[in-house]
Amino acid sequence: MSVPGESSHFIMAPEARMKALNHLKIEEKNPRNAAVMMLFYPKDAITHLVLILRPEYEGVHSGQIALPGGKVETYDVDYTETALRETHEEVGVQPNTVTILKSLTKVYIPPSNFWVHPFLGFSERRPNFVRQKEEVAKVIEVPLTELLNEDNVVFKKLTTSYAKNIEVPSFELNGYVVWGATAMMLSELKMLLKTSIAL
Repeated sequence: MSVPGESSHFIMAPEARMKALNHLKIEEKNPRNAAVMMLFYPKDAITHLVLILRPEYEGVHSGQIALPGGKVETYDVDYTETALRETHEEVGVQPNTVTILKSLTKVYIPPSNFWVHPFLGFSERRPNFVRQKEEVAKVIEVPLTELLNEDNVVFKKLTTSYAKNIEVPSFELNGYVVWGATAMMLSELKMLLKTSIAL
């Protein structure tokens, strides 16, 4: 199946972010590249997705919910390898246990100047998660039914790197508020899943 693309990102993009991106020439910013993993796996006979809680630190993504992943290193063969390597480093998932199903649409993150390349992967068994304490405060296991539940799409007033006290479209998953680039990528995943279910 083809992926929904940027239109699915816009559903969960804050208005201020959209305005900023409309006037931004991303290539001139010479952005760095990163890759993240949307990992499906079974837990109690239900398909789950793993997210992480970033620790509190002096930085733009402090305390946020994210997908496992990180920046591309010079020794990575491609973005897929980056996603697998970073998922192993951050939450202990062995690369040889993950089957890559699909790449999704990349997302630009203005505050950190990154192009983020998401990948959808599947593990036949629930991984034995081991968090990298410096990078991951908590491993969050989300049933896919929560992502697909429209009642979990909410608007929250948040202070972001580009605006204060603005209403931001978000997912409420396992009691956590997921917004920004992670919510935009999950929006594409959600649309892809709903399309496949409809078929």
